[in-house]
Amino acid sequence: MNAPVHVSQAVRTADLRDPAEARRIEGFVCEQGASLFHRPAWLLGVEAGTGQRAAGFVAERMGTITGWLPLTELRSALFGKALVSSGFGVGGGICASSEAAADALAEAAERHAASRGFGAVELRGGPIPERPDWRQWNDRHCGFERPLAADDEAELLAIPRKARAEVRKGIANGMSVRIGRGRDDLRAHYAAYSQSVRNLGTPVFPRKLFAAMLEAFPGESDILTVFTESAPIASVLSFYHGGAVMPFWGGGTFAARGKRANELMYYKLMCHAREEGAQRFDFGRSKTGSGPWKFKKNWGFIPEPLTYGEWTAPGRPARDVDPTSAAYARRIELWKKLPLPIANLIGPPIARGLG
Repeated sequence: MNAPVHVSQAVRTADLRDPAEARRIEGFVCEQGASLFHRPAWLLGVEAGTGQRAAGFVAERMGTITGWLPLTELRSALFGKALVSSGFGVGGGICASSEAAADALAEAAERHAASRGFGAVELRGGPIPERPDWRQWNDRHCGFERPLAADDEAELLAIPRKARAEVRKGIANGMSVRIGRGRDDLRAHYAAYSQSVRNLGTPVFPRKLFAAMLEAFPGESDILTVFTESAPIASVLSFYHGGAVMPFWGGGTFAARGKRANELMYYKLMCHAREEGAQRFDFGRSKTGSGPWKFKKNWGFIPEPLTYGEWTAPGRPARDVDPTSAAYARRIELWKKLPLPIANLIGPPIARGLG
């Protein structure tokens, strides 16, 4: 009897500019049922919108892809350099069909970080290496997801009573809703979204990022905006992936709260997404115990802890870009007081380094 032959995992840098390579990786992501943030289109859209370089490693065995690690090479004068999987996303991490492939990809990321001066490797999901130089946690953020209902009325009834009453108030306020992907939709979205994040004390992402992501996902993204008269007061840019709709960048103005515009926005998105063929509503990530976490829980979504991990280069401090960190509390309060035009001018150069 012949002894079994063990074939090692070959790991190489992915060439995402090669359409054939990108299609192969997209196929593997689909086969594995991986996230939106594993897709080469996500990385390339982020690069086009922020200038942060798309990268990644592919593991292969006998010419077949066995693993993929999507990476954004984040460079920031304020927050340092880090490899993030995936940049500007809430998921990503190692996607592999075997433990050997996962280990090989983690080691490749460590070597790349050490040789190029990156202080950390961040994995947002997926398997985290169980080694002393890696740390992991699952108590900071939760994800929220549930199936969509059969029709509009069932969708409304699926929302718990108190939250449902808020949606009904939003419906009764007679606001108009528009869904699209054009320049006017993007302009309206940015007007509402930028005010929302300024009010939270957070720098806004570049407008160019949103335009780039709409271009990267032409058939899998849209913008839903709620208007009072002609003014946009709540808006959300959503993605469609794997049978789910994900409202990703959304928010409302101060006026949205009294009008219950955010409540109307998410309800209308649920109805629209079902018509588009989605079966699930992925409400995204929220900081555990935060206001958005409670909002989603009040809508009947069950919080599911998310596991993240990080490797930090020897002698380097851990990278802190958490806007709820105590280190940023005073800056957040100051940011909330900035006039919106100033916040929109100086915010994007800062936000593009957060990832």
